[in-house]
Amino acid sequence: MVKNNKEVHSPKYFFLHLLLMVTLYVSAISFITITFQIINIVIPDVLDPGYEIRFAKETLRGALSFFIVMLPVFVGIAHYLKKEYTKNSALREMRIRKWLVYLTMFIAALIILISCGILVNVLLDGELTVRFLLKLLSVLFIAISVGWYFYTTNKE
Repeated sequence: MVKNNKEVHSPKYFFLHLLLMVTLYVSAISFITITFQIINIVIPDVLDPGYEIRFAKETLRGALSFFIVMLPVFVGIAHYLKKEYTKNSALREMRIRKWLVYLTMFIAALIILISCGILVNVLLDGELTVRFLLKLLSVLFIAISVGWYFYTTNKE
């Protein structure tokens, strides 16, 4: 079923793609925050364990709230748009979609590069800790996952 060009450029698809990206960003940030706070709780800072654990638990609760709400919305919108792409391939070629996808891949690449720079800086400073490595790995995991998802989705 081929829809007309006017329908492809309707506000409906603009806002669906924009909402897809916003829910993705909030889900990713929430996941990273959850991971960081679990690391903070499991491997507390020996210099200030009481305050950090209390703060970590409060932050963890907030991040979990956003993650529980945003991730299903992201998955639902992504699933809906994927079905729409199979019905109408012109949707995949929307300018706004391409801009948002490439912006997301660009941000993911920047995060990966900045994380690697921070890793080298910490290594040179001699303060490499398990806490730091676990947090770095969680950021790299999310950035690579998001970049890979959109790279493969954009090629279809």
